[in-house]
Amino acid sequence: MTDLTKLTIAQALDGLKKKEFSAVELTKDYISQMEKNKYTNAYVLETPEVALNQAEISDKKYADNTPGALEGIPMGIKDLFCTKGIRTTACSHILDGFVPQYESTITQKLLDAGISVLGKLNMDEFAMGGSNETSYYDPVVNPWKAKNSNIDLVPGGSSGGSAAAVAAQMCAGATATDTGGSIRQPSAFCGVTGIKPTYGRCSRYGIVAFASSLDQAGPIGKDVRDCAILLKTMSGHDDKDSTSARVEVPDFEKFLGQNIKGMRIGIPKEYRVEGLNKEVEKYWDEAIAMLKARGAEIVDISLPHTKYALPTYYIIAPAEASANLARYDGIRYGLRVNGEHLDNLYINTRSEGFGKEVKRRIMIGTYVLSAGYYDAYYLKAQRVRRRIVEDFQAAFEKCDLILTPTAPTPAFPIGDKSMQENPITMWLNDVFTVSISLAGLPALSLPIGLTSDGLPLGLQVIGKAFDEGDVFKVASALEEDAKFEGVM
Repeated sequence: MTDLTKLTIAQALDGLKKKEFSAVELTKDYISQMEKNKYTNAYVLETPEVALNQAEISDKKYADNTPGALEGIPMGIKDLFCTKGIRTTACSHILDGFVPQYESTITQKLLDAGISVLGKLNMDEFAMGGSNETSYYDPVVNPWKAKNSNIDLVPGGSSGGSAAAVAAQMCAGATATDTGGSIRQPSAFCGVTGIKPTYGRCSRYGIVAFASSLDQAGPIGKDVRDCAILLKTMSGHDDKDSTSARVEVPDFEKFLGQNIKGMRIGIPKEYRVEGLNKEVEKYWDEAIAMLKARGAEIVDISLPHTKYALPTYYIIAPAEASANLARYDGIRYGLRVNGEHLDNLYINTRSEGFGKEVKRRIMIGTYVLSAGYYDAYYLKAQRVRRRIVEDFQAAFEKCDLILTPTAPTPAFPIGDKSMQENPITMWLNDVFTVSISLAGLPALSLPIGLTSDGLPLGLQVIGKAFDEGDVFKVASALEEDAKFEGVM
């Protein structure tokens, strides 16, 4: 029998339908892989008993010929998604012991489709971070290592646990969220595929909020097809989320393998930034050549406000975070550190419960929203955000899709001093991803090749709003031509 954990979701579904193996056997193999790769610290809570019980139900449904769209597929769930009866902490001390009494819309859709839940995946605290080093439960270790090196590398963030677990065959696929690049950057660092769909494509109900106008759920999978399969199930309007879009959900799988001849692919000059890793640039140029060879038209475009995207994001996102995190007061749920008076209880709980990066962003957000600074910072950032949206609108008059690197470098070592001592250095890892989040557009990151040190690099395909179909179409062409077969 094939090593079951190496199968893609599409292959596993085919094997389950043909009864080549059972859902219980598939789940047991993933549980064994979780034991083998505990060093990654990808899971903060493992639920093998839950997964095996769900797998037994899946086997009965296959026997009755009534399987769901994802029947028997073992998945990991980012610790930002509320899971009924299963601890959810957003990897923060302040949510210690919190067990939701309801299910997020995304996880409910996946459960209804027949998945089994292997556990909750590690992440940056409240999704604030780009390396998974801000987690209360310690960092995730990237399963990849540079050649001839034993130095542990970051998996990217905030969905580092999701990307690392998929890369290390510890789940068939994973839920993730992206606020400024948190699906795409860890996918690039770990050599897997992830898509941030259009804002509003997937419900945010039951996802612990970071920045409400930016947060968007999406899948991380082993390849483009798996992401297409997962996104179809995860998408759709939800009355519980006022920002959820009433748009049709196409069968994304049908776009894979379609002819891309005549499609116009935009290459933004602003993304050839100083300090861009030479190998990243090389693979970007090679991918452009691949698309051109398939008959696509390469178009030079400009996104002139790109240079303002990072400062704009780091005003808007912390401002929204400061409002969203005000609910954590030690009264209703999670950690409580008592004090002499109510004010002391608030101060003690938040001082002990929030980590350094979360406190930093709350302080920045509170500052830019305060009297005397609201107009100077927050309103100005919102105006610049509008300009960034208009940049993309103008660009898409000249092209159908945009191709850029996902991150300016490969994965870097855990505890990298240059990152730890200056948070702005860490934030610069989002330079290629935040503008897409600010514009609410879909973008998929796929692995394109390895550096000379043997580390994966990713490219992102950016589409028009609700045009994930074309994103998948071009991504599948690149995947076929790149033939990425990285070995950890």
